[in-house]
Amino acid sequence: MKLSVIICCYNEIATIEEVIANTQAVQLGGDWEREILVVDNYSTDGTRELLQQIDDPEIHTVFHEQNLGKGMSIRTGIGAMEGDYFIIQDADAEYDPAEHSKFCRKVEETGTTAVFGSRVLGGDVHYEYAHAYVGVKVLTAVTNFLFGGHLTDVATATKMVRADVAKSLNLTTTDFNLDFELPDKILLAGHEILEIPISYNPRTYAEGKKIKTSDGIKALITMCRDRLGLSGGVLKSNG
Repeated sequence: MKLSVIICCYNEIATIEEVIANTQAVQLGGDWEREILVVDNYSTDGTRELLQQIDDPEIHTVFHEQNLGKGMSIRTGIGAMEGDYFIIQDADAEYDPAEHSKFCRKVEETGTTAVFGSRVLGGDVHYEYAHAYVGVKVLTAVTNFLFGGHLTDVATATKMVRADVAKSLNLTTTDFNLDFELPDKILLAGHEILEIPISYNPRTYAEGKKIKTSDGIKALITMCRDRLGLSGGVLKSNG
């Protein structure tokens, strides 16, 4: 099978090279192949120019001509991918690419449609801000209530999903809300989402963290919209 690693990037000059190098260093195991799709969301700090210099057959770069939001970057990656599954990898240092092999093993063992990384499984919880931790707890509880999930961390960035399923979900959001629209619609389509514990090294707003409290409010609106079917239908799974 082939894994498409979608790296969403906006003004990450300090970390993007390290993230790409760490991604390439991972041995996925089994029969897994890999492609790396770096989607630059119109960076203005030199990231874009750095990415334009990459000449590596494993790495494909896509450049947005304006800032379209992280969700649109993920959707661009899904549209360009050639893999059987994709995994979302942030371009900062909060999530460790070394854990991609754990996701691949979980898919091999279970054949599941989706595997999410959980920052709270295992009991070693690291959050820089209390409001972020509480917000994730609330959003996860609402997701489970509205869509029948059994998640512990719906807001995790590291999500691995089967390609054909993702392309059938009629994803419409363009900002951070895609982190919530994606699980909403996977569950609505009748698929199971499994979780595995992952490490998490949160950064501060001074260090470049971009998500805000207002994004949590938007996430709740997205969940209600999806529950009411106001964003269009998804293909129901027969399995």
